[in-house]
Amino acid sequence: MTSLQQVLSVERTFIGHFGASKKKVLQTLAERLSPSLSGLSEHALFDALVARERLGSTGIGLGVAVPHCRLDGIHSPIAALVKLDKAVDFEAIDHKPVDIIFVLIVPPEATDEHLQLLANVVERVNNSATLDNIRDCDTVEALFNTFVS
Repeated sequence: MTSLQQVLSVERTFIGHFGASKKKVLQTLAERLSPSLSGLSEHALFDALVARERLGSTGIGLGVAVPHCRLDGIHSPIAALVKLDKAVDFEAIDHKPVDIIFVLIVPPEATDEHLQLLANVVERVNNSATLDNIRDCDTVEALFNTFVS
């Protein structure tokens, strides 16, 4: 089974401003992640993330969103973690704004792996102590280490 440490890296861990709306946050994510996707365009990633959001918000509650998509042309899962400096409306199920975002991009055939990684993320952020620790991080290194530990 693939672990979060295998799909997430310090280089894809961010703290800061990504935009004031869900669409802008997804656009910024696509811009930041496209260099990690071996030549795939940021537009392809943005379109895939937006298409998934149209099926239903990936805002899972407690200020957390887990946008995810399948993307042709990648060969292994890639993830990013973002702690926003200002929460945005992500149309979450609990109607609370989101300040922690975990993005997961998987190859189209990685169904089991995709579901296992999503379950691992949800399990991690359903713990209020872990969420508090994540929100207390002030460097990307601390954020990465807190999330994957």
